[in-house]
Amino acid sequence: MDRKLKAGILGGTGMVGQRFISLLANHPWFEVTTIAASPKSAGKTYEEAAGGRWKMDTPMPDSVKQIIVKNVNDIEEVASSVDFVFSAVDMTKEEIRAIEEAYAKAETPVVSNNSAHRWTPDVPMVIPEINPEHMDVIAFQKKRLGTTRGFVAVKPNCSIQSYAPPLFAWKEFEPYEVVATTYQAISGAGKTFADWPEMEGNIIPYIGGEEEKSEKEPLRILGRISDGVIVPAQSPVITCQCIRVPVLNGHTAAVFVKFRNKPTKEQLIQALKEFQGLPQTLSLPSAPKQFIQYLEEDNRPQVALDVAYENGMGVSVGRLREDSVYDFKFVGLSHNTVRGAAGGAVLCAELLKAQGYIMAK
Repeated sequence: MDRKLKAGILGGTGMVGQRFISLLANHPWFEVTTIAASPKSAGKTYEEAAGGRWKMDTPMPDSVKQIIVKNVNDIEEVASSVDFVFSAVDMTKEEIRAIEEAYAKAETPVVSNNSAHRWTPDVPMVIPEINPEHMDVIAFQKKRLGTTRGFVAVKPNCSIQSYAPPLFAWKEFEPYEVVATTYQAISGAGKTFADWPEMEGNIIPYIGGEEEKSEKEPLRILGRISDGVIVPAQSPVITCQCIRVPVLNGHTAAVFVKFRNKPTKEQLIQALKEFQGLPQTLSLPSAPKQFIQYLEEDNRPQVALDVAYENGMGVSVGRLREDSVYDFKFVGLSHNTVRGAAGGAVLCAELLKAQGYIMAK
């Protein structure tokens, strides 16, 4: 590779934008050269625009401090300065759909953390270890948009990362009915405890929109391409409750599963340990070497001990046991702003580069 690809961050001053910047600080393939945000941040250095609101647990990288923030609405100006962009903009869904498609039509690939395009039929929504073949739908999207290199690709919701990968690792046993309750960290709402002190010692049994996403997005990931669109799978049937808990980072899921071909506990654990996807085969820079770890201890996984597994890009599973109503139950844990947000999008971009969809302009 002659040079690093020039990456832009749309919505770079928010929490997910900050996470993108932290993860890309020393990336071997990508370099953040452009940051775009709302008009009120445009014209300021990134340090001026985001310094007082920096929420990461690592310092702001020196490489971005003096970048002059651009107006995210100046699409041609931003697009002309980058090879592709990551999107973490904070707008309405209609505005996000419009602006991401506008960047794509400006021949700039968009890798989005947002939910706005997750159900656009020809936009791939990908967990790279599970459904990398869905990137093939990009050819149909480009035809619709009239582009040669511009397109939109998205990663799924943070809430499903702790239980969808195990279900996929167990696909040979045909899971067909799933009950999941997710216990979701406050950073998923873009908050810290300083921003949201009322969450300390508190639980809120409602997160707007999360339950529908948690029930339906795994089926799109498990779907197939037909006539140029993604057709969601019909199984497993998933019902979910999503609860906000006083944790900074880390979404935990308590899950019950029925299988058509009931396995043994040992078979399920072996399938988790052996599971690998295309990112591992390709040795993509952000790919965890071991995507899913199984923890034998009764009190694991724990957020305090396990959320940073594989630099936050891996999934931890424990407490797998037979159930008196369902076949098996387990607990899963994933890092919601790394694997579940910016890190998952970075891995998607690495896959897109490896597949030849993202390249230098």
